[in-house]
Amino acid sequence: MKSKLIKTKVEYAKALKRMEHIFQAKPNTPEGEELQMLALIIGAYEDKHFPIEAPDPVKAIKFMMDQMELEPKDLQQMTSTSKTTISRILNYKMPLSLELIRRLHETLKLPYEVLVSKYELQI
Repeated sequence: MKSKLIKTKVEYAKALKRMEHIFQAKPNTPEGEELQMLALIIGAYEDKHFPIEAPDPVKAIKFMMDQMELEPKDLQQMTSTSKTTISRILNYKMPLSLELIRRLHETLKLPYEVLVSKYELQI
């Protein structure tokens, strides 16, 4: 299959099918090179047609807290932030400050792109 930009759903489906067929191709072989090219053009098509929005920052914080088995008091200590501030943020009553975004990035390893995403406050 000659690799070219994907412009239609039919071309996308064909590219996926071909990629599945050559998925085990060895690097530095013609099929391996084709696999790399298909991955790039499929990725470009998916980025354009199936964009994924950044998650709500508060939900991301809560998710990471759950994964790390942290309570709000733990987050408070880890970020040197007051109990009231953590509570207000987790309840959508207060936006994240730039300094807290930095601290959350460092402590929870959340990407900046997630932490700076817009979300609705419930004031």
